[in-house]
Amino acid sequence: MDNRAEIREFLTTRRAKITPEQVGLPPGGGTRRVPGLRREEVAVLAGVSTDWYVRLEKGHIDGVSDDVLDAVARALRLDDAERLHLFNLARAAKPQRANRTRRNPPGLHPSVRRVIDSMSTPAFVRNGRLDVLAINTLGRALYSPIFEDPARPANMARFCFLDPASQIFYPGWADVARSTVAVLRAAAGRDPHDRELTDLVGELATRSDVFRTEWASHNVTLHQHGSKHFRHPLVGLIDVTFDSMPLPADPGLTLTAYSTEPGSPSEEALNLLASWTAVRA
Repeated sequence: MDNRAEIREFLTTRRAKITPEQVGLPPGGGTRRVPGLRREEVAVLAGVSTDWYVRLEKGHIDGVSDDVLDAVARALRLDDAERLHLFNLARAAKPQRANRTRRNPPGLHPSVRRVIDSMSTPAFVRNGRLDVLAINTLGRALYSPIFEDPARPANMARFCFLDPASQIFYPGWADVARSTVAVLRAAAGRDPHDRELTDLVGELATRSDVFRTEWASHNVTLHQHGSKHFRHPLVGLIDVTFDSMPLPADPGLTLTAYSTEPGSPSEEALNLLASWTAVRA
């Protein structure tokens, strides 16, 4: 992936979302080429020269100080995920990150597998490209439609965009699709030279119009906490809360665990799925 192009497009899409009125600037005359702020308006808000900001938006971000990046983030009203993405893009622009490599996937400590296996709720470990690297028995039962594809590792993004079953499995498929792309976009910002991620993005962009459109939006997310909804083929609707956390000992990997509201129909459905799984074991 072209890091310079990524920086340009990210900053352009962010300023396109903000109107002058939102930041206390007069609307101004003339025809705007984008629906949001002009470059010179962002420069004023960030306290830098227009020429300097234009250069930054062209992708010349290597060596820019954290203070300046913070000023631009405030000017563009970036949220936490977007601000982190901007800093990741700056870090990835350094010369030593210029080589595009295919690397061995990070390993997963056996102790982490034991932890997720001991959990009574669905839990799994994924990498930045949404490969499922480890999952416990209940998690695998919950995500059974994904594992019907014999390809390994199972990939949540490929399932979402390339398998028609995903639109049944996810009642709110459009939201899942947006979130999936935002997770991949954030991962690409951390390392735009990850060849395996680049290959996945290329495959999805080629085969899915929805993915291609969402990818062009440059939205990112931290995806640390929230809710998910499933229509499981055996037990019906299940609503869960998810909590995700990075694994410091396994860089690049994230552990996610699901929980249900006590006494809810979703808890009953998940308990039923657990019982069915235990009978089959």
